Formats: sequence, C-alpha cells, structure tokens
Amino acid sequence: MKRIAFLTLGCKLNYAETSTYERGFLEAGYEAVPWQEKADVYVVNTCSVTATADAKSRNLVRKVLRVNPSACVVVVGCSAELRRSDIEPIPGVARVFGANEKSELVPWTIAHMAGCPMEQTEFQSVFPAYSTGERTRSFLKVQDGCNNYCKYCTVPYARGESRNVPISVCVENAKAIAAAGVKEIVLTGVNTGDFGRTTGESFLDLIKALDEVEGIERYRISSIEPNLLSEEIIDWIASGTKFQPHFHIPLQTGSDIQLERMGRHYDTDFFRRKIAYIRSAMEGPGKPRVFFGIDVMVGLPGETEELFEQTRAFIEEIHPAFIHVFPYSRRPGTPAAEMPGEVPEEEKHRRVAVLEDLCARLHAEFHGLNRGVAEKVLFESTKRGGKMEGYTGNYIRVERPYDPALVNTLVDVIL
Repeated sequence: MKRIAFLTLGCKLNYAETSTYERGFLEAGYEAVPWQEKADVYVVNTCSVTATADAKSRNLVRKVLRVNPSACVVVVGCSAELRRSDIEPIPGVARVFGANEKSELVPWTIAHMAGCPMEQTEFQSVFPAYSTGERTRSFLKVQDGCNNYCKYCTVPYARGESRNVPISVCVENAKAIAAAGVKEIVLTGVNTGDFGRTTGESFLDLIKALDEVEGIERYRISSIEPNLLSEEIIDWIASGTKFQPHFHIPLQTGSDIQLERMGRHYDTDFFRRKIAYIRSAMEGPGKPRVFFGIDVMVGLPGETEELFEQTRAFIEEIHPAFIHVFPYSRRPGTPAAEMPGEVPEEEKHRRVAVLEDLCARLHAEFHGLNRGVAEKVLFESTKRGGKMEGYTGNYIRVERPYDPALVNTLVDVIL
C-alpha cells in the first residue's frame, strides 16, 4: 500500500480541492498519513495570494523532500500556476499541475507510481470538489476563476477565467455530502456569484436547486461580490430558505477614488444601499441581525491618510459584524504593481491595526444587538476544556458543556 500525505495552503477552495484529491487516492488504495511521516507521495497544494504565500509554498516542497528525498512530490494550486518556473526545477518535484490540469493530478500520479503511462482522460475545464473531514460542515466548490481583473489581483492569472460546475453536478455532490451526515454546506468559488457563465445557468438557479437537497439543513455563501448579489437573490433567501443570514462581501476599500482606480465594479453608495436592502429584507423584530463580513485591503497604491480615513469612516457607517483586513502585497505582473504612491510597510501595518481595533468593537456590538434573540446552533464535535461550540445561522459562536448527543445537531438557544 502506497502512503500519501497532503499539505495545503490558502483558501477554503484549496482545502475542498485537496479533500477531493485525497478521496481519489483513498479509492485507489492509498493510505493517507501525516506529512511528517515518510510518505511515498506528497501532494502540495499552494497559494499565491502574497509573495509570502509563494515563498511558503516553495518551502513546503523542500520541507517534504527533506522528510523523504526519494518521494514523489506533485505540486498544484495558484503558486504552481503562476510560479511554475520556480517550482519545476526543485530536485524531486515529479510534476507541477496548473489551473487547467487539476483533474489529471490523481490519475497521473497513480500511473506514475505504477510505472505506466496515464491513459488519455477527458479535459475538464473546471475541477469539481468538496471538502470532507468535518462532521458538521463541508465546503462545496461551485465555480472557479474570475474575469474581473482588478488591478491588484493575480487570481484571474492563477485560476483562469470564470467557469462553473453544472448545477446537476453540484446537486449530486451536495447529496454525497448529505449522505455522509453533514448538515451544513458552504458554497465556495473564486467569484461565486458569477456562477452560470459557462453553462447558461444562474446563481439563483443553483441555490434554488441546492435548497431542495434532503439532509442538508443549512447553507452559507462563502463570498459574493456586491454587484452579483441581486435583489432577486436576496428576496428569495429572505423568503424562508436554508440559506442563512450570513454574507461575506468584499469591499476592499471604502474610498470611491480607490475603488475606481483598482477596477472595482461598484462605488460606496452602491455598497451602502446593498447592505441596507439586505437588512430591510431579512431583519425585523425578534429576528437575528444579519452577519456581514467584509474584506478590506489597506495600503493600496495611492492610499493617502485621507483616503484611508474615508475607508475607516465608511466601515463605521455600514457597521459590519466582522472585517477581514490585510495589507496590500505588491504582485508583479499586475497593473497596481506599477502604480505610484506606494505605502510604507510600517504604515500599512498601522492601518491594519486601526481596522482590527474597529473590527473588535463592531463584532462585540453585533453580539450585543443579538442578545435575547432565539436562534439555532449547529454544535461541532471538538471538545476543549470540557466545552463544545457551534455557530448560529448568523455566525455567532456559542459554547456549552460538552454533550456527545448534541454533536452535529441543531439546538434551539436564546442568545
């Protein structure tokens, strides 16, 4: 029996893909082991969101080769696509799989290890995937790639153009997740709301079909661009569905000047009105408040102190529950990399700290606004200090004494 280990950096999409590779190898008779053990094969799924992530990806390859210099190492993911020329020369790397080669990874590696050429397989423009390993939650990949080409972003180059899995395949994968006893699915993709571009379907068609899958009790949308979250989608979700009052919506900057400069497809007024519409459709007396998580990038080229203050003030105004804030990282080959007005690293970190402090306050206020509201918590299996935890539909973490009978069960609570 061949032993295989998996190492993954980056987003939930990468983790969903790694889980799918793992299922393929296990079905072929491989044994999954921790990477620190001497595996015969290592699959390294890389990230390229920052220069640091690229360096970590290459370091992981070298690390596993130190564990077993004779291992077969295959590398996939965003850094594999963008930095192929840096990874392929590393001694011991058997093959690097780019964005459009993911469906070949399992059959090619099995054939390579058996010493025989791989049979020709049908090309898949998008690799279907979903995560396993958690009893309560699974990440279901429905879409890949992006056509936005925002000025600071390498994603369209790393993952290709926007394309999607057909609804029929998404539904079959959701049924497989339900058959494993999982109660909650998080829809994931690079530009999830752009679903349907390659199949003539729509994101609304998708979520309506998934809502019918028996056994799945809750859905979340991992991230969706504000201009793709239509009023029709919002109204349907609000009508009484399995989709939770939890939205992760990228903002990136609260400055209209910077939004236009970076090629974003909305302005702050549009974003403000979108948040207000969702709240008006989904909130009310006795109902939980909607959880809004937003992405914000500080230190984009040309971000003066005045423009940063506009971002801080705008976030204060729209009052999200959480801010995922990170400093801009210059990515060679993107238009932003050539823009003037670079912000010093120490100033970026100061601005990150300002928004993290704001996040802590807004998150505490969100909890306070939900106090006394009836909700359901899906409890997880992890036990820490005699406690178990779970999340409400609007993503508030709840703790209680550990009770194995409540694992993977929706429990009524008063917050």
